[in-house]
Amino acid sequence: MTSRRSRTIPVGRVLAPALAALTMTLVAPLAPATADRTTVEQERSAAPSSVRVQQLDVPLVFGHRGASGYRPEHTLASYELAIRLGADYIEPDLVSTKDGVLVTRHENEIGTTTDVADHPEFASRRTTKTIDGVAVTGWFTEDFTLRELKTLRAKERLPLVRTGNTRYDGRFQVPTFTEVLALVARWEKRLGHKIGVAPETKHPTYFDSIGLSLEEPLLRSLKQAGKNKARSKVVIQSFEVGNLRELDHATDVPLVQLADARGGPYDLADEGTTYAELTSRGGLRKVARYADWVGPEKSLVLPRDPAGATGAPSALVGNAHRVGLRVVVFTVRDENQFLPTNFRVGTDPNAKGDVFGEITALLDAGVDGIFADFPDSGVFARDEWVG
Repeated sequence: MTSRRSRTIPVGRVLAPALAALTMTLVAPLAPATADRTTVEQERSAAPSSVRVQQLDVPLVFGHRGASGYRPEHTLASYELAIRLGADYIEPDLVSTKDGVLVTRHENEIGTTTDVADHPEFASRRTTKTIDGVAVTGWFTEDFTLRELKTLRAKERLPLVRTGNTRYDGRFQVPTFTEVLALVARWEKRLGHKIGVAPETKHPTYFDSIGLSLEEPLLRSLKQAGKNKARSKVVIQSFEVGNLRELDHATDVPLVQLADARGGPYDLADEGTTYAELTSRGGLRKVARYADWVGPEKSLVLPRDPAGATGAPSALVGNAHRVGLRVVVFTVRDENQFLPTNFRVGTDPNAKGDVFGEITALLDAGVDGIFADFPDSGVFARDEWVG
């Protein structure tokens, strides 16, 4: 196992803005804006105060749940489109089936993202469970074998916001993580460069409690795909802390500590640890001892005033870089309702706003990457910013 200091983060080099602009057409297979590749060393140490990383010359675009602005999230179609639109990384969220197979869903409750409610044979499996301290009612992946889950079809999670995506309802299966890695391998061969994968472990403490640990099958899948090295184009994410600490001793793959704008890691709830503490100057020093990136909700980097508008950046990015952490923010979405008020255009909450302006502000603040539901928007804004 290598030290944090020797781990690397592979990144992309940008093509001409004119090529990046072609990603807006969505009418043909597109050459990604990251076709030429390079590698940037990322230093880590047990004493992170002695390490400083600079903002990446070419910040990364992560296809959030694939290209979830255009296709139902966490489907092979969504991941494939994100690759075609030039995303540097695609992001599969991982949960487990009853028989221990990792599949890609944002949550283990699948009533809102599949047609399970239309299957009378599974009606009796609707139940209420406590997940991370919250009562949730629905159908859960851990109550289905993979064979049963494959009889379901995915649907758009935000049908009232992304009405155009509902035309794809019922067309795609729930993919396994292995299937996602196979898709990536096919496109790597086709495009001639590496495509990043950013798996997120969902509710790891909960899955541990029911005997379906996520970390071991995740690492096995990466090893089988040849993506388990420090220089592999992979980052593993979690909102919890304990499983990242365990992974730090089990893999050389870079790790991302996610941090929401509110609350705290579920596994540290008894200690009262909050994400605000994790992303404080002192908290980031501790995070740097086991992780390589911090992934804050975007308002932690660009705070909003009472009217919902962004102003000056916080100190988070600078503090993270000082202790050797890269910064990737979530989640950039094109629709007005998800944008700060100073980047909205018109009054329709579902209309596209000035997402390029928001991305530019985040890049100006020094972030090293963004999660984007519309990867082409991220690539276009990033390439203009670099150019």
